[in-house]
Amino acid sequence: MTTAIRPTPLLAEAANAWFEDIADPVEQALTVLRWAGDTFGDDFAITSSMADGLLAHLASRAVPGVRVVFLDTGYHFAETLGTRDWITSVLPITLVDVRPAQSVAEQDAEFGSRLHERDPDLCCSLRKVQPLAQALSGFVAWGSGVRREESASRKYTKLVDWDAARGMIKINPLAAWTQDDVDAYVTEHSVPVNPLTDLGYASIGCAPCTRPVAPGEDARAGRWAGRGKTECGLHV
Repeated sequence: MTTAIRPTPLLAEAANAWFEDIADPVEQALTVLRWAGDTFGDDFAITSSMADGLLAHLASRAVPGVRVVFLDTGYHFAETLGTRDWITSVLPITLVDVRPAQSVAEQDAEFGSRLHERDPDLCCSLRKVQPLAQALSGFVAWGSGVRREESASRKYTKLVDWDAARGMIKINPLAAWTQDDVDAYVTEHSVPVNPLTDLGYASIGCAPCTRPVAPGEDARAGRWAGRGKTECGLHV
C-alpha cells in the first residue's frame, strides 16, 4: 500500500495535537505508530540504532512488517550488529540495511585515517547523514526513538513533527517516555537489548566515538566525549 496523502507541516502540527494528551505512554506510542502506518502505508519507515528493540517492537505491533532502517556505518560494535540480527530474527519487521557510499578503507584513502577524530562532523555526514537521506528519499514519513529526557537538545521533541530538511513527516512515538517507561516495557515484553547497556553505555553509536556514561551524566554524554558535539545530525 502506498499513500496518496501529501505530507505537510500543517498535517504534522494537527497530528501532534491529536496524540499529545494520551496519558499512557504505551497507548500513546502505539496510537501514533498506527496512525503513521494507516496514513502513509509503505511510505513510512522507522530507524533504529540497535541500542535495543523497543521502537521496532512497538512498531511491529502497530504496523506488522514495518521497514526498519539501520545505518551500517562500518564502525559499529560487534554487539550492535548482533542486536540487529537478533531483533530481525524475532520480530515481524523488514530490515533495510543502509551502508555509506564508501567503505571505511575507501574513506581513509580519500580523507586520511581516523577522520572521526579529526573531523567528526564530516565523518558523521559521510557515514550517517548522507546515507540516511538517500534511504529516506523513497518514503514520505519516518520514525525515530528520540526521547525528551535524553538530553537538553531533545527536551522539546514532538510526537509528530515536520522534518523541514527532508520535507517529510517525522514520528517520535517515544518522545514522552521516561527511562522507567522504557525499562518496564522491555522487561514485560522481553525486548532484545544491546548487551553494552549492561556495561554503562546509555547511548550507543559508532565504537570509536562512544563510551560508557558516568553516574549522574545524561544519556548522550558518552557520545563524542570531550567535544561540544552531542548529535550526529540525523535529528536536527
